Amino acid sequence: KVLAENDQLRKEADDLGPRAELDYWKKRLSKFNYLMDQLKSPDVKAVLGVLTAAKSKLLKNWRALDIRITDAANEAKDNVKYLYSLEKCCDPLYNSDPVSMVDAIPGLINAIKMIQSISQYYNTSEKISSLFVKV
Repeated sequence: KVLAENDQLRKEADDLGPRAELDYWKKRLSKFNYLMDQLKSPDVKAVLGVLTAAKSKLLKNWRALDIRITDAANEAKDNVKYLYSLEKCCDPLYNSDPVSMVDAIPGLINAIKMIQSISQYYNTSEKISSLFVKV
C-alpha cells in the first residue's frame, strides 16, 4: 500500500510553500524508515529463512519489494537532507515583508541549484519545477 501511494502523482494545493515540500518528504522518510525497521525484525528474518530453506518462488517477489522499499527510503532520506538546506533560505519568505524577501532570493536560488546538481533523486525537472512553484 505504501509503495502504491509512493508511485501515485501528488495532488497539492496551489498555495503551499517550500516548507510543505520538506514536510512531505519527512513524512515519507518516517513511513519508509518504519518499514525498513520491520524488514530487519527477527520475525521477518525467520520467515525469510524458512522461505529460503523451502526454495520458495515468493523470494523473487520479496526481493523486488525489498529493493523498491529500500530505494524509496533512500530517496526520502536524500531529499530530506537536501531540502533541509533550503530551510534557512526560506525563513525570510515566511517571516519578512516582500521588500525584505528580495535579499533572500539569491541564496535560495543557489541552494536549489545545488540540490539540482548534487542530489541523486531530487534533480528531475518535475521536482525542481514543483519546488520553484512552491517558492
